[in-house]
Amino acid sequence: MAEEQACCAVSLSAPPDAPEACAGPWSCSGVVLSRGPGLVLCQGAVFAPFLRDGPAAWTRHRALLPDALRPRPRVLVLRPPPGSRARALRLDAPAAPRNPAGGLRRHEARLLALVPCGAFRQALARAFGQAERWRFGGEAAGDDGQTLHWFAWLRVPDLDSPQGGWTARASAGRLRKGEGLLACGSPFGALCPDLFLNTLSRGVVSNLAGEENALILTDARCLPGTEGGGAFLRSPAGPRLVGIIAASFCWKGTEWVGLTLLCSLDAVLRSSAGVLDEAGVAVPPAPGRVAVVRAGGGQDPLGWAALVECGAAWGSGVLLAPRLLLTCRHVVETGAPLRITPAPGPDRAAAVLGGRVVFATEESSPFDVAVVELEESVPGFVPPRLADTFRPGEEVSVVGFGALGRACGPSVTTGVLSAVVAVAGRPVMLQTTCAVHGGSSGGPLVSSRSGHLLGIVASNTRDTSVGATYPHLNFCIPVTVLQPPIARYRRTGDPGAFAGLNRAGEGVRAAWRLQRQPGPPSKL
Repeated sequence: MAEEQACCAVSLSAPPDAPEACAGPWSCSGVVLSRGPGLVLCQGAVFAPFLRDGPAAWTRHRALLPDALRPRPRVLVLRPPPGSRARALRLDAPAAPRNPAGGLRRHEARLLALVPCGAFRQALARAFGQAERWRFGGEAAGDDGQTLHWFAWLRVPDLDSPQGGWTARASAGRLRKGEGLLACGSPFGALCPDLFLNTLSRGVVSNLAGEENALILTDARCLPGTEGGGAFLRSPAGPRLVGIIAASFCWKGTEWVGLTLLCSLDAVLRSSAGVLDEAGVAVPPAPGRVAVVRAGGGQDPLGWAALVECGAAWGSGVLLAPRLLLTCRHVVETGAPLRITPAPGPDRAAAVLGGRVVFATEESSPFDVAVVELEESVPGFVPPRLADTFRPGEEVSVVGFGALGRACGPSVTTGVLSAVVAVAGRPVMLQTTCAVHGGSSGGPLVSSRSGHLLGIVASNTRDTSVGATYPHLNFCIPVTVLQPPIARYRRTGDPGAFAGLNRAGEGVRAAWRLQRQPGPPSKL
């Protein structure tokens, strides 16, 4: 695949007389950006053990040249052989032995410069609040993010080619939430390239922030060592490189967010203009809008989502009509005045609307639901089409204000409908593998194929014994449970139409018992 041939692993090793702190080995992922001349871009943090001035060097806001390294490491770029994964595999044929060392290509490289990306740094500072205790990297990582915006340019003479050009790329400034991405990186860097070199992971653009979308969040799942790898926009014309993996894991306090942090390639190139000019490298312009294949039957789930704030509590909601919104009871149960902010769109400016709760289920009800009437109509609103069937295994997406939602608008995450829990033949709970975070409660669950509204998010999974939250196992209320009382309420205006949600039978209560266990309040 083109993505695999464009990506690589980068390995650093210290000279024999280097201090023990430089012993390593050190490695990360990288992207071959040009074959004329041969250039590789990778993360900058991998060079940290070799910085003459130590961590203080990262506080500079200008490029670090090779003389900033002492000692200077040997740098190797590891790439797969041509067509190494393009061969068709026959399941009925005997497996041929693999030669771990035979096909891998190793190229000597030298550092041109370590370059900070200013636009990405500014987007990080605005989007990730210090009070929320964001961390990046592995679970035990203590990195405060000071190296996330640094990238390394490598000159690789072996990659020079007379016919060489730049890897096809797309402009991040034209990205839209929900567009498909393919991330490519090497888990654990150069640890075992025969197994892990250039592993692929599929996801979508979950959120965007900063100038020209310098910061990109994706739900493509990456592992430590993939930092420096590439994220490609999927299009009928082929993959287009759009971003560089900056952090494979994000944590918000003790909550694993399960999203991957990307830096726009455009932003890196703008920040690197001086270094590339000095090296005599001309960067071709990025193409215009890249066509993408869209699903969802023309529906726009982002237009149905709204931020719901009630005093200090906040969550998500789904609009069913210009003045009718569904959310979760626990989002609005403080009784404070409501502030509803529908997601802005092409024909809709951001605006904060008032609202009142016309019905909320009792705390004893298994269904965590509240119905809100807005004081004003949402302009240009197109109501969702409601699903009447559910197919386990179908691709789905969740739209909500978890993760960066309050700072950057609603996030989109994708997965599959992993289970449909039914009682007496009636679906009463939907489980999905979409990444769901604190602030996502009440947001819409949508079929990626048809674009129909399947339900609303109620909770994800929290292990109260260890305080861990698992974003990829979550629970939603099927829209088929809510549709009859909604239709009755819209016809009569009587909130009593929802009273039946409080009278669910024991089978339904047993299915939702996870919310009845004692323990700390849900983060959702």
